[in-house]
Amino acid sequence: MSQGTTTKTAPQSYFVKSFGCQMNVYDGERMAELLGDKGMQAAASADEADLVVLNTCHIREKAAEKVYSDIGRIAKRAGKDGGAKPMIAVAGCVAQAEGAEIVRRTKDVDIVVGPQAYHNLPELVAKAARGESALDTDMPAASKFSALPGRKKQAPSAFLTVQEGCDKFCTYCVVPYTRGAEISRPRGDLIDEAKALVDAGAKEITLLGQNVNAWTGEDEAGREQGLDGLIRALDRVEGLARIRYTTSHPNDMTQGLIDAHGDVAKLMPYLHLPVQSGSDPILKAMNRSHAAESYLAIIERVRAARPDIAISGDFIVGFPGESDEDFEATLDIVRATSYAQAFSFKYSPRPGTPAAEMDDTFVPAEIADDRLQRLQALLNEQQQAFNQASVGKTTTLLLERNGKKPGQKIGKSPWLQSVHVETDAPIGSLVEVELVSAGPNSLGGVIIAESGGS
Repeated sequence: MSQGTTTKTAPQSYFVKSFGCQMNVYDGERMAELLGDKGMQAAASADEADLVVLNTCHIREKAAEKVYSDIGRIAKRAGKDGGAKPMIAVAGCVAQAEGAEIVRRTKDVDIVVGPQAYHNLPELVAKAARGESALDTDMPAASKFSALPGRKKQAPSAFLTVQEGCDKFCTYCVVPYTRGAEISRPRGDLIDEAKALVDAGAKEITLLGQNVNAWTGEDEAGREQGLDGLIRALDRVEGLARIRYTTSHPNDMTQGLIDAHGDVAKLMPYLHLPVQSGSDPILKAMNRSHAAESYLAIIERVRAARPDIAISGDFIVGFPGESDEDFEATLDIVRATSYAQAFSFKYSPRPGTPAAEMDDTFVPAEIADDRLQRLQALLNEQQQAFNQASVGKTTTLLLERNGKKPGQKIGKSPWLQSVHVETDAPIGSLVEVELVSAGPNSLGGVIIAESGGS
């Protein structure tokens, strides 16, 4: 951040680099739209930009250190005209967590802006250009979304943040401290933004939230409704072909939302429902507020509503105090659930979280490493089995990008599998395919018919 009052050249081009979760991807898109709305041009890479925005994530291990490493690399290169270094902005959850410490630690950062304040980014850029302090990590009660510009041209699949923040306070997690309390965006605003996304080219919308199924709002008659009500309203948006949502918490998995999986054809048969551990004592230590038995009961009810649903999850191994018995319980819940996809991590402490103070019960690194390898081997086996069981099915594919081979395109199945096909159909098309081959991470398909244009 500027340490004096030296005036800098206002940036004319920008590049936003987003790390971490899908909500960060959404935030990065909105920041790009904000800057573009002020007349700035998108650069193809950080090396070609006058302004580089690092939209950071605080979930991964050593997240802050990796940000500082990026800052150093960017600061070393000259601007695109061989002049001064680009203006550097640190945004997102690391910016929120570190705040003014970023300014103290490096003089190469011009702007620090938290995830609830990025609607002020153009103003902060102007301040930095004038040599003024440009730090904003406020978390105001008023929604930032009303200050954002209208949605621009979209890829076939788009993100829509409907809920932010978290009131769950899992003992390992920084989100309540970096994103704030749970808030839900108004239903009418979300429907309007969804329509704008569809008008801009989106065929599929993924609803986002730290606890997306904690969303609540009122319908036209003022009646309280949950996420299932919003999904049913979006089901009526003309031109929208697919609806997804992530990430969910088991405690907010209502029967109404479960029923929507059986009732709403546009709601894709995919559910990301993190459990984190299969051990009740560890779940209690994590403050997860659900048990292994209640989690499995939810999965059973979801599958009763939508038998072909793909279940995804998150797991942490090596949480403080985790015994061999606790870890075996995690393997048991994986076997009982049978996941189509999953994300698994070795526990690492986050400063400021209660779990970081449990240093007397830390699991030795070599034991945690072994447990992670065993867990991932089982999860990979299940993912491969799910993909293999898909072979022979006929389904609809949404083409999202070009493949590596000439004439090849890659799209997503309803179960969120990547499928590659040979076709001349344009990106954004919905095509009918037969799934003919399966690997651990993708499938092959053969076109049967096109069912929609771009």
